Amino acid sequence: MNWLYGTLLFVAVQRCAELLYARANTRRALASGAIEIAAHQYPWIVALHAAWLAAMLLFIPRSAEPHFCWLGAYAALQLARIWSIASLGPYWTTRIITFPGRPLVARGPYRYLRHPNYVIVACEIAVVPLAFGAWQIAALFSVLDAIALTARIRAENPALEARRLP
Repeated sequence: MNWLYGTLLFVAVQRCAELLYARANTRRALASGAIEIAAHQYPWIVALHAAWLAAMLLFIPRSAEPHFCWLGAYAALQLARIWSIASLGPYWTTRIITFPGRPLVARGPYRYLRHPNYVIVACEIAVVPLAFGAWQIAALFSVLDAIALTARIRAENPALEARRLP
């Protein structure tokens, strides 16, 4: 297996594992009184990520040599992703789920940023295609991701604002 296919396989397996973890967390959260916000946005986020992977699979030549600095940046992003997910623990989902009346998590990267996982994902959307010289894919999907995350954050922030400690 070459670097491109190995990287894309890793990303796809990782995303699928995250979806399973997120689904379990979402079910538990909803069963314990949480509410979902802007559920209609979720299929668009999933489609965007699937299209991003498909674009790389279809348009990056199999023979593309990796730029190891970019792959190293991707590896560093995975450490940040693990930190972000672990900091939220059972509250981490891929949907916008909120627990009215409960304080927000304020540990890990959430001490410094409101949406660290979104920053990580935005960086990944650019870094993975750049690792194989596909700046066009990086640019296109970075713009699409920015549009999707802007809508998502606009829906999420009001729901979270009520949970911020004074």
